[in-house]
Amino acid sequence: MTTAVMTASYVADFERCALLCESMDRFLDGKWHHYLLVERADAQLFKSLEGANRSVVSEAELFPSWLRSFPDPLSMGRRRVWLSPFSLPLRGWHAQQLRRLAMARHVDAKTILSIDSDVVLVRRFDPASLWSDGRLRMFRADNGAHDATPGHLAWLAHAGRILGLPPHPEPAHDYISNMVAWRTDTARALLDHIEKRSGKGWLRAVISSRDISECMIYGRFADEVLGGAGHHADPRSLSHVLWFKETFPQTSEGLASFMAGLRPDQVAIGVQSFVGHPLSEIRKLAFSVTPV
Repeated sequence: MTTAVMTASYVADFERCALLCESMDRFLDGKWHHYLLVERADAQLFKSLEGANRSVVSEAELFPSWLRSFPDPLSMGRRRVWLSPFSLPLRGWHAQQLRRLAMARHVDAKTILSIDSDVVLVRRFDPASLWSDGRLRMFRADNGAHDATPGHLAWLAHAGRILGLPPHPEPAHDYISNMVAWRTDTARALLDHIEKRSGKGWLRAVISSRDISECMIYGRFADEVLGGAGHHADPRSLSHVLWFKETFPQTSEGLASFMAGLRPDQVAIGVQSFVGHPLSEIRKLAFSVTPV
């Protein structure tokens, strides 16, 4: 069973992405290929991470010519902005989500596993284990959007509008995690569904709003359009995530306290890039986890 692992990244996260790659090479089992999805300008840098099981995919291969990035004048060129004739200006996190959706038509694999570049695998893991009786495990926190950030409800609403579903579902499930598996056939059917409903390319439909969450779009499609067919929902995340710097002290002891919360069934950790733990400490602690 082949898995296409995809990581959307950018230059500021290069070192974190390199650590993810190292951890995958050490711990990821089964038949897989890793795709690094990056902006045109970052492709050459990320090619240094390529290997037999890893390739760089420039967004030039995924996006139409009318969606391009440019230096953002509001940041004196330090950041990028994506411009098109069909949307308001988009940010890098929008572009990363669009790359992930686009990959559904660019890979030949049964499973697509999206892993953020600030994730580190800490235990052996075969993505084929996510399948059971022909169904794929799908992360879903039941009614979790109400307890998450204010953006979650807006992302659910946008997903509903482009899928032809109620914008405010009840219950309001949360499908967002930093390590998420999709069925490739379902992801392709999702893009086809959006195009059939909108009468235009899926990308144009998705960027009709900036309240984009590819996980919410896929999750609502799988649950509410397909009726859950081919999936089994599971509230357990594959990774243990440190979302906020206030949660633990920014010390090695604080990082160790975070790691103590790793469940036996979790195979990775994620320390958000804005949380100030040095990568050297993350690497040392992550690779010292006792296997289960």
